[in-house]
Amino acid sequence: MSRAAPSVIPPALAQRELLDRPEVDQLASLFRVLGNDTRLRVLHAIARAEEAAVSDIAEAVGASSQAVSNHLQRMADQQIVATRRDGNRIYYRLIDPCVGGVMELGLCLLGHNPDC
Repeated sequence: MSRAAPSVIPPALAQRELLDRPEVDQLASLFRVLGNDTRLRVLHAIARAEEAAVSDIAEAVGASSQAVSNHLQRMADQQIVATRRDGNRIYYRLIDPCVGGVMELGLCLLGHNPDC
């Protein structure tokens, strides 16, 4: 088995103690939330708009408002998105500064981002 070149491993990760059970459980839970095709599209729709109402997100991703609301609740539970109420409308925005980077990294890994 060959070792990865040291330059591809972030120093903070290489020097970190082996992940313990609570960290692994939290990380796996986060990846389960991010590992859903509709949620990724919802995140991208919010990122493009900076803030969006459920109905606008649903229209953008081609899903029902109820389905989008359920996905947004899962992401709110992980503290990825937050809400703002304006009258009867609830607007969502990304609050985790790492999420966009994770999505960009994923696109880089797939070869869909020529800048990485």
